Amino acid sequence: MSISGDGPGLSKAKRRLGRYLAGAGLLMLAFSVAYQWAAGFFAGEDVTFLQAVHVVVETFTTTGYGEQTRFWVDHPPLLMLSILMQLTGVTTVFLTLPLFLVPLVEDALRTAPPTTSTRTDHVVICTFTPRGDALVDELDSMDMPYVILEADRDRAEELYGEGYEVVHGDPEAIESLEAANAAEALAIVADDDDETNASIILAAKQVAPDARVVSLIEDPEVADYHRYAGADRVVSPRRLLGESLAGKATTSISSELGDAIEIGEDFEVAELLVQRGSPVEGLTIAESGIGQVTGVNVIGAWFTGEFVSPPAPDAVIDEHTILLVVGREKQLEELRALTLSSARRFRRGTVIVAGYGEVGSTAAETLASAGVPHLVVDKQDKPGVDLVGDITDPQTLSEANVTEARGVLLALDNDTTAVFATLVSERVSEETEVIARANETESIAKLYRAGADYVLALSTVAGRMLASTVLDEEVIAPQSQIEIVRTHAPSLVGRTLAGADVRARTNCTVIAVERNGALVTEIGPEFRVEADDDLIVAGVDEDIYRFNEQFG
Repeated sequence: MSISGDGPGLSKAKRRLGRYLAGAGLLMLAFSVAYQWAAGFFAGEDVTFLQAVHVVVETFTTTGYGEQTRFWVDHPPLLMLSILMQLTGVTTVFLTLPLFLVPLVEDALRTAPPTTSTRTDHVVICTFTPRGDALVDELDSMDMPYVILEADRDRAEELYGEGYEVVHGDPEAIESLEAANAAEALAIVADDDDETNASIILAAKQVAPDARVVSLIEDPEVADYHRYAGADRVVSPRRLLGESLAGKATTSISSELGDAIEIGEDFEVAELLVQRGSPVEGLTIAESGIGQVTGVNVIGAWFTGEFVSPPAPDAVIDEHTILLVVGREKQLEELRALTLSSARRFRRGTVIVAGYGEVGSTAAETLASAGVPHLVVDKQDKPGVDLVGDITDPQTLSEANVTEARGVLLALDNDTTAVFATLVSERVSEETEVIARANETESIAKLYRAGADYVLALSTVAGRMLASTVLDEEVIAPQSQIEIVRTHAPSLVGRTLAGADVRARTNCTVIAVERNGALVTEIGPEFRVEADDDLIVAGVDEDIYRFNEQFG
């Protein structure tokens, strides 16, 4: 496939304009012949062909007539021909012509996206999706160059206008990968549908046999085919998302902390949902005495979907608050007990899984493995579905006995439907937790405002999984709402955390340090960073970016 700067859209517009002009010319010639004949036959006037053409042009352009009109008034056929020519001219010149000229003018004014790149040691992202957008954020945070190879010209142009590094071309084509300088890339990411990704892998391995090729898959059953095609790593974010959502539902039922993120031996980070009626609900951070009572360190909190680090002492803990804490396993278990509602603890614990695609089926499998009773709801009757119905219908929720259920796990593939399902669930049964999947990060805030207790975006999980695969940065928990990375910070060497003002400047928290093979967890303001230290840092994506930018 050859890459032309003209672009297929512009060539098509030119061809359409050419056909239009040729048609208009033939139409005017036909009217000229008709007029020359009519003037001689009806009026006995000897009109030359050039004079006839002149009359037709005057008619089509409505610029007025000359002496030719003197003999029309006595000959109705000539008047009728004049009327027909005027109507045709107005239609052809003033109504139809702009339809062909406007696209051509727009194409001439628009900025064409690049068709080549000279970047080296970069990551080539084949097609742009919300998952790729999350990956770009990760790459930016590590100052890693990238190029997006996008086949759709309009989309490529839009991305280019927004400041992304983009090349317009077909990622399945050898020529396009060469234009993106894939041979000099560190990694190539195939992020399209499963079949297209297999084709991209084959082309990538031909162009850049030494580059690391990573493929994202929707269906886990195609993983072996992608590996056979040459993929170095096959990533299935939907399965990880399903397991993570189920893990959150499981720990909502149990007092055990099953989904904590292990940083080192007996040292973990956890996200704890505060339930209505729990001992700490309605108290401020200071009044709850969480740190003094349990010994954990509260490094952040989500208040209605907005992350705050560190939370202010006077911030009120409500039923939708999610605490981000770090500590020893026993300490976290003690805090877990304080976030559980005694009223909910004795409910029978059924989890309603809404949606039985890849995410929903994985969640159901995970719940079954944990011995958690669950009921699967889907619009289609298929193996594994316990109740056929629409989760946005109160009648379906009633049939699923939602008022007695521990939680509703929304594994839906449409964010708008998920938001509405959350509203309906909260209206029918306020006491039931809602744990939701979002496909795009922009939907997370909406779901929290609708009443969801916990939300995790597929694009976030996929982006972090890709980042941990193609970068030296180790993303410890891609399935978490916050990002936890193991990284170096050369600009912090020899300085204390307080002296560098790390938390105030970045909103990130250094939760542990690996030094000489040992994990140091007692990290206070006066902790001094040494040259070979690996820092374990927690924060939201943009804060991690800020940390790496200032200290990495």
